[in-house]
Amino acid sequence: MQKVNLSTVSEFVLVGLSDAPEVRFLLFVLFLIVYLATMAGNITILVAIITDTSLHNPMYFFLGNLSLLDMLCPTATVPKMLDALLLENKVVSFTGCALQLFFLIDVVGTEIFLLAVMAYDRYVAICHPLQYMNMVSMELCAHLAIGTWVAGFFNSLLHTALIFTLSFCDSNEVDQYYCDIPPMLALSCSPTYSRELVILLVAGVLGSSAFVVTLISYIYILLAILCMNSSESRHKAFSTCGSHLTVVCLFYGTTICTYVRPSSTYSPNQDRIVSMLYGILTPLLNPIIYSLRNKEVKCALRRMISQVRTALTRQELLSQSLVSSGALKIG
Repeated sequence: MQKVNLSTVSEFVLVGLSDAPEVRFLLFVLFLIVYLATMAGNITILVAIITDTSLHNPMYFFLGNLSLLDMLCPTATVPKMLDALLLENKVVSFTGCALQLFFLIDVVGTEIFLLAVMAYDRYVAICHPLQYMNMVSMELCAHLAIGTWVAGFFNSLLHTALIFTLSFCDSNEVDQYYCDIPPMLALSCSPTYSRELVILLVAGVLGSSAFVVTLISYIYILLAILCMNSSESRHKAFSTCGSHLTVVCLFYGTTICTYVRPSSTYSPNQDRIVSMLYGILTPLLNPIIYSLRNKEVKCALRRMISQVRTALTRQELLSQSLVSSGALKIG
């Protein structure tokens, strides 16, 4: 452990990953592929939602916000992790550590609130289809989306201030592959009881409230599905809602397990696995679960691909035409 005087702490060392070169390279390749796949999937969904007018409705507006969050969430941690794996650059400045924690908590908090809003939107659409357009206008959707981002911002600001006004004097080695609340609390040499209590109360109330809204919405949705006459419709709806609920429970479960608990229960090995579930795996799965299994999104993607091919064909024909006209002039 590196002993560091309080007055000279200006950086932290992330020691949460393997030091074995062979393992580091395998992890680098694995996480790079997952990160690129996550970015490609979410960018594709976002572009389809923006460019296709048939997707300009409340459900896809929220899905667009989710895709944006799913790009930002791994971007807060994975690039630094890849840098540490490939170049062994494990050092992060005090400011850089604070910014990383702020952006991660901001994105995770915003997504927790957004999933609750999306669940309520689906509840209204399925349980009150005739009143849906009156109850969920695009103006209301914009206000709800802005509200989730603002709530995530101030929630993160509070958590970051509570953590980075602590003293760090015994060591600067963070036992995690990124700066997060539990390892920073464990690292601090200041009394953390009062701050932990505030973090537990805020995270517990906000996270649990969002989870309860989501859970109740899906219970009503499932009850509405059971009342459907067609067995085929019930099977299709159960398949879709089951997938949605699985991802939602995975995200809520792992985030609540990480942040709504005392620092005395912190386990570095367990936390690394849990954090990868909500920080890396969930953003990869969301485009598949929420969008790519959706018929309307598939049609929009086909139209988008067709438009790109048409544009490329026209460009190629134009280039050939210019080359031919140039050759004729020379002749």
